[in-house]
Amino acid sequence: MRNKVLILLTAVMCVLPLAAQMKIQWGSPDVRYSTDTVDTGSVAPVDKAVAWRGERVNFQLVVEVNVKGENTQLEYEFTDLKCGKSIIPASNVVGGFVQHVITDKFTGCGKHAVDAHGENFVADRIVADNPQLFAAGKHLRGLWFTVQVPHDVKPGKYKGSVKVKSAGATRKANYTVTVLDHTLPAPKDWKFHLDLWQNPYAVARVHNVELWSNEHFKVLRPYMLKLASAGQKAITATLIDRPWDGQTHDPFGSMVTWVRKADGTWWYDFTIFDRWVEFMMGCGIDKEITCFSMIPWKLSFRYYDQATHSHKYINCAPGEAAYEQFWGGMLSAFAAHLKEKGWFEKTFISMDERSLSQMQAAIKVIKEYAPGLKISMAGNYHPEIEPDIYDYCLDVFAYGAYTPELIESRRAQGKVSTYYTCCSAEYPNLFTFSAPADAEFIALEALAKGLDGYLRWAYNSWTVNPEEDSRYTAWPAGDTYVVYPFSVSSVRWEHLVQGIQQFEKYKILLAEAEAAGNTARVEQLKNLLKTVDIKKISTDSENIVNSFREGLNRM
Repeated sequence: MRNKVLILLTAVMCVLPLAAQMKIQWGSPDVRYSTDTVDTGSVAPVDKAVAWRGERVNFQLVVEVNVKGENTQLEYEFTDLKCGKSIIPASNVVGGFVQHVITDKFTGCGKHAVDAHGENFVADRIVADNPQLFAAGKHLRGLWFTVQVPHDVKPGKYKGSVKVKSAGATRKANYTVTVLDHTLPAPKDWKFHLDLWQNPYAVARVHNVELWSNEHFKVLRPYMLKLASAGQKAITATLIDRPWDGQTHDPFGSMVTWVRKADGTWWYDFTIFDRWVEFMMGCGIDKEITCFSMIPWKLSFRYYDQATHSHKYINCAPGEAAYEQFWGGMLSAFAAHLKEKGWFEKTFISMDERSLSQMQAAIKVIKEYAPGLKISMAGNYHPEIEPDIYDYCLDVFAYGAYTPELIESRRAQGKVSTYYTCCSAEYPNLFTFSAPADAEFIALEALAKGLDGYLRWAYNSWTVNPEEDSRYTAWPAGDTYVVYPFSVSSVRWEHLVQGIQQFEKYKILLAEAEAAGNTARVEQLKNLLKTVDIKKISTDSENIVNSFREGLNRM
């Protein structure tokens, strides 16, 4: 059921002695709690979870406050979780109050005024500020927290508590995490191929630091460590200026400087590209370097002209002699540079949503001037070029072109087959108004279709004021980012990671069952996977993902 608010299991109710009345109650991570709506029959509360060693599990406590007169501060505290002498330390529990941002509704793709589709408030931004100020009046707010189970903890039932404090009073809600005798690998070893495109230019703007300065890389680090903690595989790099024609509020620039020298020859400066790649690898993201794009949305290429000391543009299209001349020299130099750095095998020339004829012409140039350099594409399926695409990502509406035989053939060749969603798909998606469970469903859908993972174009391409308003002028609200400035998490982000973990757990259990010849367990797992039905997601995503997770934990 969608657009619901809560059913509450009262944990503690208390009357504070001073300026506020407060009660805390268990809610559900599947609910975005509203300040003005309470539906007491929708979703069961959650005060217990089952986890593998190394897994993250989510909880949400609901705090209701009636502040009378002056503002008041609430703070929270997580205790250690204990099972006999074994402990999950409180430092492994992180979270914060869930703040509201402005959202709209699903309208598909297309330019529009920011406020054209209305204004609604939705709980999404998980702010770890502690204590947090509550203004006068009545408030209902989720206190979200995530427990990271250590890899070396012993199995058993761990009991912990959450304390909420205000005006000298402390109230407590107890919960449990049952740790099973299974271990989830570290995120860097997860099989799920996650590819969320990073926007370092947006980070420079929001933090008001000079692009590519030491300060810029310093503030970038928490974002990219968070991304690495979800098992991200690809580094988003740019070879040209504005490969997407400035569609985001913070346009992507080029990480390569193209210089036409006074004598007419070309020189390419890879300094920024190298710093970015080395930085990202240092954050733990190092499987692929995806380089955009030989076929930008606007076929106009910027370079610096040494003779006139100015920037100029070359307008040319794939298939034209000028295009081959422009890209040929650069690709030769780029390939040589990549080999020198030891990055050639993991680097991809990447295109998205380009036509077959354009792709064929670009592939011809790549093969001639940089033979062996891999190619990736996100877009429609073109069987004519499939053998040339090492990392192929199809739109959620087009991924039916993947047959089981094709996927297995590609996998046997070491190729990657994924899918993506964007502004055109209402379900499943990562909009700020999407049901939280939709984000978890995304990884399960990849699993159900036999795919390797998921791509989305925007990890952090923020709006003008993303902490308050997630709406944008071209797409449904939240389409441009899934985490907030200052590396603040979101309900969407936490559910996305939870879904990826279920993908990993299923793969591990299936491999173990097959290796042991346990045909009954293999059949159980395959039957469980059949419950992941995208046709039912518009009305039943919560039941689908919760039943699937519970089914895995019983095995």
